[in-house]
Amino acid sequence: MNDKIKAIIAHITFLGWLLALILNFVTRKTPLTSFYLRQTLGIFLAGMLVNMLPFRGLAVLLSLGLLALLIYSLIGAIKEEQRELPIVGRYFQEWFSFL
Repeated sequence: MNDKIKAIIAHITFLGWLLALILNFVTRKTPLTSFYLRQTLGIFLAGMLVNMLPFRGLAVLLSLGLLALLIYSLIGAIKEEQRELPIVGRYFQEWFSFL
């Protein structure tokens, strides 16, 4: 399975992310897949935090923003470009550098 497919799979639900993580470590760890594993992990964790907010209106707006970031990231994976997410991308790369 090539890097592009693994990077795309990482964007499809958390189970897809887990599958891409396993494939990345079992086959060979690649920079493109690792990059998008870090990006999508950050988006998924941010989504969990947003869902714990007591203000539903704010949570909906933030969820829409996270969806936009996920789509932006997916487009980068499809084009096989390592595009960091606006504002938070470099932090996700730093925080999850163990992937």
